[in-house]
Amino acid sequence: MARLRGSANVEELLATGLRNRWYAVCPSSFVEPGAMRRVTCLGEHWVLFREPDGALHMLADRCPHRGAPLSPGSHLGNRIACAYHGVQVDGSGTVVCVPGMPGCKMEGRRIVRSLPLEEFAGAVLAWFGDEKHQQPGTLVPPEYLRDEAVSSFLCYAEWDVPWRFAAENVLDPMHGAFLHRESHSMFAGSTTASFKIRETDRGFYFEKTDQQNTNFDWVELCRTGVDWVNLAIPYPPSGGPGGPFGVVGMVTPATATSCKVFFWRYRRVQGWQRSVWRFLYRTTLEERHWAVLEQDRLMLEAMALDADAAEHLYQHDLGVVRVRRLMRAEAERQVAELTDDGPGTRGGIGEGDLRVAPPSGSGSPAGGQSLRVADAPTVVQVP
Repeated sequence: MARLRGSANVEELLATGLRNRWYAVCPSSFVEPGAMRRVTCLGEHWVLFREPDGALHMLADRCPHRGAPLSPGSHLGNRIACAYHGVQVDGSGTVVCVPGMPGCKMEGRRIVRSLPLEEFAGAVLAWFGDEKHQQPGTLVPPEYLRDEAVSSFLCYAEWDVPWRFAAENVLDPMHGAFLHRESHSMFAGSTTASFKIRETDRGFYFEKTDQQNTNFDWVELCRTGVDWVNLAIPYPPSGGPGGPFGVVGMVTPATATSCKVFFWRYRRVQGWQRSVWRFLYRTTLEERHWAVLEQDRLMLEAMALDADAAEHLYQHDLGVVRVRRLMRAEAERQVAELTDDGPGTRGGIGEGDLRVAPPSGSGSPAGGQSLRVADAPTVVQVP
């Protein structure tokens, strides 16, 4: 459930999503003024509704009377009415009217959960906090989507894969040279590479040490109140002006076996170049980008739900290993805080699970530390 309680455990969090952070919920265009929309996020159903003046609200899709869903009900401007017995709830989650029994004890009580919301770059973001963190934390949106010199398009899709598969996919640059080899933008470069992890004050870079500006050669994980990735892929001249093609990505768990993916495709273009880029995207490039995403979706949906239970990882997977460790450590912290248990007591990935050794060389040119996985195959079990 979205409001994490003391009975939750680490595996539940890893399956349905960490709490105490912002998640993208849906494109803003999905909820027009006067409209309602049901969404599923972090294992629970929610209802979004937008008032005529544009104010947006997100409530647990559960009437406080008998637990019926609110989403099939009626939009009444600044409130919604349950279709089952007409109970009316406003955007704060307060019951404002019980038509069947005026003045009953439910009226005036804030008993439906309402989530804090923000909108930016065409998307709705919600704060999912546990019982001790109901007030929203600081949200710093990706700077590329706030820069007036950048033009972007939001691509949204729903995939029938665990959210961690989708998140790990974008932290695996090497798959571009194989799965997307026939695409319009990832056909160049080597099919072999060495990688390094470079720490930053908001996450880390995972990048190739022997190839840059050729293919999907690096990715940055950023943790700024919301988790997101940034990457850039060089474009051929036929791609128009604007230099490399940037992608900001976010993944939101829907259920334990499905997720929502948000990809903003962007380029730094102004004036006539912006017009050319946007025209080319709508008429030519968008279809090609969807084809690449479909390759990812089909591959991930074909994987067994326990595909990551018995793997043999190597040096190219250091980015995946790093994010798994981060997520598990945070899940353990969240559960420990609610249950007063100490961290590290719930079977996290230990140092012995991976044999990681420093390189024989003298390090990496960009200030990062190169790493390699020892020659013997490694099995990493992550639920």
